[in-house]
Amino acid sequence: MMLQDKVIVIVGATGGIGSTLTRQLSSTGARLVLVARDGESLAALANELSGEVLTVPTDITQSQQVDALIQRTIAQFGQIDVLVNAAGAGILKAYNTIESADLDAMLDLNLKGCFYTTQAAAKEMQKRKSGHICNVVGILGKHSMPMAAAYSASKFGVVGFSKCIAEELKRFGVKITLFYFGGIDSSFWDKVNLKVDRSKMLSCETAANAIFYALSAEPQAIPMEINIQPESHLFF
Repeated sequence: MMLQDKVIVIVGATGGIGSTLTRQLSSTGARLVLVARDGESLAALANELSGEVLTVPTDITQSQQVDALIQRTIAQFGQIDVLVNAAGAGILKAYNTIESADLDAMLDLNLKGCFYTTQAAAKEMQKRKSGHICNVVGILGKHSMPMAAAYSASKFGVVGFSKCIAEELKRFGVKITLFYFGGIDSSFWDKVNLKVDRSKMLSCETAANAIFYALSAEPQAIPMEINIQPESHLFF
């Protein structure tokens, strides 16, 4: 199988999309590096899996911890073939009620955290002239919505830096894929104070399948952007 022995780092591995993808990849023979803040949740997930698994509790908002994550991965497996950035959080409020702490939280985790992991993994991939970075952006990194000013600011930022880095890396054989998923029925919505019909959202399996497809594509294929939304709520 194409993913056999590939070293795949999954950031946000204990979340809805991350854990679903992790379970899918476990049967491929890939060597998995699972990343999240909660070490106990990581250990519980790792216990479900077969094959080689490394768990690295990491706060990706801290660049020093991200550097340590990459160093541990290289020490254990010698390389990084794939980075999946599936971590994130949402604060959805009217623009005039967003406080500085809300904006800081969105920018620190969704934007800076994703930047740090992308930057650190890309440096290793560039050395080997091979690699694939998958950044899960969400549809609000492409389209606007009321109540999402701080969240969209962070996600539009991810799109901006990802496209810039992709331009710098393309001559080194490193691919970047952006995923614009519509509403995903995951724990993301547990702390969001909005009325939403989660039964009409996309499943975590749909999102994980799309990432799995991108990772399994033939080497010369570059899936640059994948946009999947629920039928009930389409943006064009």
